[in-house]
Amino acid sequence: MPFPFPLPTTSSVPLFDFVESATHPSLPLAATTKRSVLEDALKKHKRLAPRDRTAHLPIVQHAVASYVPYLLALNAASGFGDVGPERVDLAVKKPLEVEWRSTLSATLPGREPPRPKLVGLHHETAFTLSTLAYTYSLLARSQLRMLHEATMLSTEQRTSAVSAAMKHLLEAHSIHQYLLSLPSVSAAKDAPADIQPSTISALASIALAEATLIVVSKDDPYAAAVSDDRNESNKDWMYKAPSIPKVRAHLFARICLAAAEHAGQAQGLLGPGKIDADLVKYATDLRRTARGKAARFLAIDAELSGKTGEGLAWLQGARKELGLTFELKDGQRKGLKGLKQSWQERREDKRVEKGGEWGMDAGKLEETRVVEMLEAKWDKENSTINVQLVPPYEPLLASMPTGREYHSPQPYQPPLLDAQTLALMRAPPDPEERVFRGDEEDSGGEEYGGRTSEPVGAFPGTSQDYSRSGTGNSYY
Repeated sequence: MPFPFPLPTTSSVPLFDFVESATHPSLPLAATTKRSVLEDALKKHKRLAPRDRTAHLPIVQHAVASYVPYLLALNAASGFGDVGPERVDLAVKKPLEVEWRSTLSATLPGREPPRPKLVGLHHETAFTLSTLAYTYSLLARSQLRMLHEATMLSTEQRTSAVSAAMKHLLEAHSIHQYLLSLPSVSAAKDAPADIQPSTISALASIALAEATLIVVSKDDPYAAAVSDDRNESNKDWMYKAPSIPKVRAHLFARICLAAAEHAGQAQGLLGPGKIDADLVKYATDLRRTARGKAARFLAIDAELSGKTGEGLAWLQGARKELGLTFELKDGQRKGLKGLKQSWQERREDKRVEKGGEWGMDAGKLEETRVVEMLEAKWDKENSTINVQLVPPYEPLLASMPTGREYHSPQPYQPPLLDAQTLALMRAPPDPEERVFRGDEEDSGGEEYGGRTSEPVGAFPGTSQDYSRSGTGNSYY
């Protein structure tokens, strides 16, 4: 958690071949330069090892953010609108044709995601801003990763990481919402699955669900205790037990239920067959995790009131919401399903250590560990000290409270060209000025996001690439 979005790549496009401006003749060339820098950054990011991509994310984010004001200026001028304080006359020579890798579309195993040819500035705008939103989600992942590693963190470190991740996720949510507000994007009928209105709306709901769910991570000592328990050098368990105020436990449960509602909306919008199965499964697991976490907090609320039996029933309900079917006896997992669960957790721990695609289960395995820790502890206490009957959990789940929103997301404020930059665009372009083009070749025959681009048995070099191939350190 959050979802590890694979960043798309794009083809080389000289924008000045498609548009020209009589009032600001340098604008198309300047926009092309910014786009070429973004194109090169995305291709470099794609070719990096998974562990090295985190350090490269700020470079990608800066490249996208630098291109956005120029792209929005072209988009506004093409619709006869003003660009800031100035009127920009833009003539369209021919419809823009561009290719973007459709990384969220469903593909056959062993195949690289398709890169369809798109016509129109609105598709370019949708993919560019979506890429910016993906980058913010990945930056949030980089902040939250330290919470899942087997290292001891102070309260200040956890708070700082969660706050930074929350800010990034809310920014991603606002960008998706901004895209939905653009008529040309929301009304597009020929858009790939990645930028269809239903997908964008689902991604906005996922980002808000993630931002809401991690609110409780900052002040959840039980999740921190499980993380510290995996650290062999930690000795705090010998003299300090985690505790949580009763009132906040009930409040956290309602916040988690609000996150579950957002994840449920995303789950309904992501129809199977068109969208990558990993993203569809992630939305389902995110809802399960949020509801399981809510049931766990309600269990804590009951236990703090002296109702240990009811607390155990809530924990059983949490296991139900998480989709756990194995038997737990004396704190140990039983049966083949228990062995499978343990194997999945060990594999997830290795992903975290190696910097791979961890968190594809939306934190469900981590929440399972917390539920099991509390269930083993309370069951032992209830069997030896204060024996209480454990009621059935079904009526408790049916009586869950309503969700409570925590965030009030602010609308996205896209960066715009300032008056000084627009004034410089009035000068004609220098005939000797060349557009930047990076040293990354545009090749389709390589791995993308952990998936091979060629089917099993294909010969190297036979996969087609419909983009313009580039050469090292070349210019238009």
